[in-house]
Formats: sequence, structure tokens, C-alpha cells
Amino acid sequence: MKLITTKERERAVLVGLVARNRVNSDSATRQMVERNLDELAQLADTAGADVVARIVQERQSIDAAFFVGKGKAEELAWLAQEKNIQLIVFDDDLSPVQLRNLERLIQRKIIDRSGIILDIFASRARTSEAKTQVELAQLQYMLPRLTRQWTHLSKQYGGIGTKGPGETQIETDRRVIRGKISHLREKLHGIAEERVVQRKGRERFPRAALVGYTNVGKSTLMNRLAGTGVLVEDRLFATLDSTVRLVSLSPGNQILLSDTVGFIRKLPHHLVASFKSTLDEVVEADILLHVADISHPSCEEQITVVNETLEEISAQRKPTILVFNKTDRLRDRSILKTLGERYQNAVFLSAARGINMGALQEKLIGILDQNIAEETLTVSHSNHKIIAQIHEMAEIVEKRYDGDSITIRFRMSKTYTNKLKKILAENHLDSSVEG
Repeated sequence: MKLITTKERERAVLVGLVARNRVNSDSATRQMVERNLDELAQLADTAGADVVARIVQERQSIDAAFFVGKGKAEELAWLAQEKNIQLIVFDDDLSPVQLRNLERLIQRKIIDRSGIILDIFASRARTSEAKTQVELAQLQYMLPRLTRQWTHLSKQYGGIGTKGPGETQIETDRRVIRGKISHLREKLHGIAEERVVQRKGRERFPRAALVGYTNVGKSTLMNRLAGTGVLVEDRLFATLDSTVRLVSLSPGNQILLSDTVGFIRKLPHHLVASFKSTLDEVVEADILLHVADISHPSCEEQITVVNETLEEISAQRKPTILVFNKTDRLRDRSILKTLGERYQNAVFLSAARGINMGALQEKLIGILDQNIAEETLTVSHSNHKIIAQIHEMAEIVEKRYDGDSITIRFRMSKTYTNKLKKILAENHLDSSVEG
């Protein structure tokens, strides 16, 4: 099930709630809620809506029936009528009961934060894998909300004897959706197995993954480092599909760099689960480049959100370079010193303008060099494939020829050394790599 989209942009109202009993949450203070609504406005714009009003209510707790109080919900109904509003967007996830009650009262389309993110993902998905992942997340999101789709039955008939057909239809749809979910999971499992095979073909190179909040410039940095043509757009979630490219940092230092989907506050759990095969690029990377938008007022909060998501997928302990991007947009450059003292392994650059890119490359090479060792290998002249792979994977220090054999001394990552030993074993060679 998907939202019906129209060619014309919809007029929308954003709704936030300051619930005083939600300590340490993103909705605990008015300032936090206002920042969340700023981001929600960007999401609405990306989805194709024009925000004409924002409403924030302060309450002790969430209303079980309407999320906001009933009086505020009635105010929303009046506003929608007066301002010709087609869409009401809530910054928090709504329960099925809240959705049903709000739709009955306001008589407008109601959507929550997860719903609008899923809608954006559905419109941005390009590859078969991304479309499958989004469809799975949408179905998992819709399954518990099916009850509100069948309220028309009670309106038509009402009273005794009318509940059965509705419930039967709901259960029928639930079975269909569960079957579809099962099918999509199997399809994604097959895609994940294909990715494992693809990664085996790239094992001789160390891997780095770009991670970060959405719209911080990961794709721009990817294009700058690898010379790729990844889509760059000043909108949230411009890129969903992971892209992998070989990047040459220096002679003997090459990495496979992957660009992954951006993170965001309150990222729907179903999306994280559905995009597992894509996020495996992060999990299996040797180095993470955590990109942050230094010009954004909530930069450090966004860093925290990304770190929490990395912890959720068990990727938080990897060697990480914190890349503060968009330094060309800074008005107050004193923040560079402050952040430099706070985050030790950080680099400050502008990917769009190519400023200080060398510093990032040096940090990457530094991490790779920490794992570099000088090795020696003796093989037959006839092993052209092995010799070519050594030239591709390592920095050659010396070659010595002795009859039918060649001894090569080279500098190589320890990760490469283990992979080279595996290649030698696969080729049934007796030669060994020695330090």
C-alpha cells in the first residue's frame, strides 16, 4: 500500500508535541521540538508539500486518543477547513487508534514522521534492491494500521451483524500482506547472498564507507574522491542506493569506497531492518568516514544520531575519521578550533569546493600505514596472475630473479597479507609470505 500522490503540491500543517513526561527524548523541550519541525519541514518539501502552518502543543503526556488534546485536534480541523489544507503531518509516530480518530475528526489525510520518510524513500528508490527494501518497510509499517482502512463498513450499515465481513476482509488483507512480506524477505535474502559474492571479488582491497546524517554531502565527497557521478541534490535522502568505487590514495594505497544511505532522527525501525543488505557495506568496512555538516546548527546532535544508529547495527567500534564538511559555509570559523579539540580524529574540508581534501587522504593513508608490514614472497615466473596481483595490491620495494623463480619484497597492508595467503592457497601454491 502506498500513499496516493498528485501532480500538484499539497498544502500541509506540521504538528509537534512537547510532552513534559518524556525525559531525555527528542520531544522533551520546545526547543528540541522546534528543531525537529524544521527538519520535518524539509521532509515535507522533499515529499512534495508546501508547509503553510506549524502547531506545537505542550502537554504533560501524549493523549491516547488523538496524540494531541482533543481541543487541539478540533483546532486542526478548523484550520484545515479555513486554509484549504490537504495534509496534516505529525512529527511523532501515531498509533492506529490515533490515526483513525484524527482522520474521522479532521477529515483530511493524516501522516506521521515514519510515513513521510517511507513515502520519500518510495519516490527515490531506483534499483530493484532499493525498491524491494522500501516496499518491505512500507508493508511492515502498514500491517498494524489496516483497521482504519475498513471504517466505511460500519458507516454503511452499523449495528449488529455488520462487524463480521469487515473483520474477515481485514484478516484476508493481513494474510496477503504477510505473504508478500515473506516473499520480499526471501528476495532480499537472495540479494544479500549476491552481495556476499560481490564482496569476495573485492577482498584484496581495504574498504571504507561513507556514513552520516542525510544531506551532509556524502555523495559530493564520494564524487570528489572517486570521480564518480553520484546524484548530488540539496534535499534529504537524494541517494538511497549504495555506490562502490575504487579510490587511489597514493602508490600502493587503494581503497574501495562506498556511499550509503543517510541517517536521520527517528529513522523508522522497519527501514533500518529492510536496508540491512545495504548497511552491510558499513558493517563490513575496515574504515568509516563519518561525514558531518559543520554549518548546520544541530551538527553535534546529528553526529550523536549517526553514532546511535551505528551502535544499532554494531558498527560503532571501527576506525573512524570524523569529516566536518561544508567549511566554506561557515561564518564563525572559531568553531574549527573548538571542534578540533573536542574530536581528536577529525578533518575539516569542503567537498564541493575541494578544500583540504589532501588532509583527509593523509588521514586515510595514516590508518592504512598503521597496518602496513614489509613482506617477501618467492614464486615461479609462470605465476603471472599472482605477480600481477602483488603489483596491484602492494608497493614493490625490491625484485630478485633466480632461475625460474622471482623473489619480491613489498610493503602491504596486513589485511592484504591475509588475503594474499588465501589467494596462494586457492591456487595450490607452496610459496608463503614471510615478514
